[in-house]
Amino acid sequence: MIILKKLTLTTGLFCFIQQLAMFAIQLHPDNPHYFLWRGKPTILITSGEHYGSVLNLDFDYKKYLKTLHDSGLNLTRIFSGAYVEPPGSFNITSNTLAPAPGRFICPWARSSTPGYANGGNKFDLSKWDPEYFARLKDFVATASKYNIVVEMNLFCPFYEESQWRLSPMNYNNNINNLGNIARTNVYSLDKNGGLLAIQEAMTRKIVTELQNFDNVYFEVCNEPYFGGVTMPWQFHIIDLIVETEKQIGTQHLISMNIANDKALITNIHPAVSIFNFHYAFPPDTVQMNYHLNKVIGDNETGFKGTNNTHYRMEGWAFILAGGALYNNLDYSFTCGCEDGSFVYPKNQPGGGNPELRKQLNTLSKFINKFDFVKMAPATNIIKGGIPPNGHFYVLAEPAKQYAVYLIFDTITTLECDIPPGTYEIEWMHPVSGKTEKLPPRKHPGGVMKLQTPPHENDLGLSIFASKLTN
Repeated sequence: MIILKKLTLTTGLFCFIQQLAMFAIQLHPDNPHYFLWRGKPTILITSGEHYGSVLNLDFDYKKYLKTLHDSGLNLTRIFSGAYVEPPGSFNITSNTLAPAPGRFICPWARSSTPGYANGGNKFDLSKWDPEYFARLKDFVATASKYNIVVEMNLFCPFYEESQWRLSPMNYNNNINNLGNIARTNVYSLDKNGGLLAIQEAMTRKIVTELQNFDNVYFEVCNEPYFGGVTMPWQFHIIDLIVETEKQIGTQHLISMNIANDKALITNIHPAVSIFNFHYAFPPDTVQMNYHLNKVIGDNETGFKGTNNTHYRMEGWAFILAGGALYNNLDYSFTCGCEDGSFVYPKNQPGGGNPELRKQLNTLSKFINKFDFVKMAPATNIIKGGIPPNGHFYVLAEPAKQYAVYLIFDTITTLECDIPPGTYEIEWMHPVSGKTEKLPPRKHPGGVMKLQTPPHENDLGLSIFASKLTN
C-alpha cells in the first residue's frame, strides 16, 4: 500500500504523484464491481460538499479535504465551472455551487470587457485561466495527499434559465459571439451554436492537466437526463476523453450518470467503467445492472429531509447490495464552514453533518473488514425473520464470509441458510458504531437462527468462518 499521509504539497509530491499516475484508480481485475487503488481493493464512501470546491474562490478546500480525511471518507465530487448556480437554487442555503459576485472561477479566462452576469468581466472562451488550473491541480493534489478520490464532473445540464444565465458559454457572458441558443441545445452535436468546439477543447484541457494524478476519474455529465443532453453528444465526449488519453499515454476511468432512482442500462459505451445513479434507494438498480460487471455507484442523495436516517440507510443498503460508490450530498459544508459545521434550516433539500459522517465511516469500517472482492449479492441465504415492511441486503462468499444489512426496528429471529462450519458472528449498530460479538458457533448446516439484539432502525451483521478447528 502506498501512503502519502506525511508528504506535503511540494514539487517532490507532484513528482511522486506523476509516478503514481500509471496506477490510476481502476476496476479490480478479479472483481470489476469494485475498484483497485494504491494496491488495495477499494470502495468509495463519502459525504461531500455540493461540487463548488474549485470554482468558488471563497471555499477553503484544504480544510474541507482534511475534514473528509479525518472523518474516514475517501471521495469528493467537483464541477468544472461550465455550469454554476445562482443563490437560492433548489432551496439550498449557502450553496457552494453559487459563488458570491466576482468570486467565480472557471477554465476560461476573463476578458477586459465588463458585463458578466454575476460580477466582473465577461469570459474569453478562446483563452484558459492559469489560476483556475493551478487551483484545480492543487485541489486534486491535496486530495491525493489525504487518500481521497476526485470525481471530475465535466458538464451539467441547465435545468432552468437562471443557471444558463450564469454560464460562461451563454452568449451574454462571453466575447466570442457564441452560445446564442436555447439552454436545451447546449449539449447536442447539431444545435449547439458553435459551442461543441469549446466543450471539446475544455475536455481535452482538463484531461491533459490531470493526467499525472492517480486519484481522478472523469464523469461526462451530471444528470444528463435533464435539460436536453443527447446521448450522441455524451458518446462523443467519451470518445474524446479516450482519444486524448491515448495521445498523452494515460488512462483514467470514465463515468456516466444514468438515472435518478433506477434504470436498466442498455446503451453502453465500451469505455465507461462506472455507472452512477442518484437517489438510489432502495438499491434495485445494482442488481438490475450487476451483469455488466462494472462499478455501480450512487453519487448523489437528497430530497428526503434533513434527518440522518434515510441517508445512512441509503448508503448502507447500496453498498451491501453490491454497489462500490456512495456519495451523500452534504450541505453542512459551506464557505466559512469547510469543517462541515454549518447548521442548515429544516427546509433544505437534503442533510449532512458530523454525526452522519461518523455513521458513514462506520459503514466504511464494516465493509472493509471483509475480503469483498470475493463476495457477491446473496439475498437468497435469508430464509425468514424479516418483518413485512423490512429490507435486507447480503454479500457473501459462501461458507467463508457474509455481510448482512437489515432495515427494521423489530426484535426477531433471523434465519440464514449457511453451510456447516464454525462461525464468528458480530452485530453492528450503524447509528452508534457499537458491536456485539457472539461466542463462536459450530453450525451443522442448513438454517442458522440468530436473535437480533435491541436496536433502532437498522443492523449490520458479519459472519466469518472461524479459524478454530470445526
